Amino acid sequence: MKQFDYVITDPEGIHARPAGELVRIAKTFHCNITITKENQTGDCKKIFSLMGLAIKKGQKVTLRFEGDDEDAACGTLREYMQNNL
Repeated sequence: MKQFDYVITDPEGIHARPAGELVRIAKTFHCNITITKENQTGDCKKIFSLMGLAIKKGQKVTLRFEGDDEDAACGTLREYMQNNL
């Protein structure tokens, strides 16, 4: 299992456009990818699960990766988050 924490810096939080892109990227990997905000967890491969978390600017999230390609997924999504959120 791999994981990393990230504090959202986008003024609008994880809104529709970046959420859609995050889901699109996550779906290219076979491993399970979850995102947790406080005590709520969502599936990064499902847009409604991700949007239901209503993640705002300044909130810390944890992304977890479990499976065969977890290293590649972790690196790719960490880079996406740092450059876009």
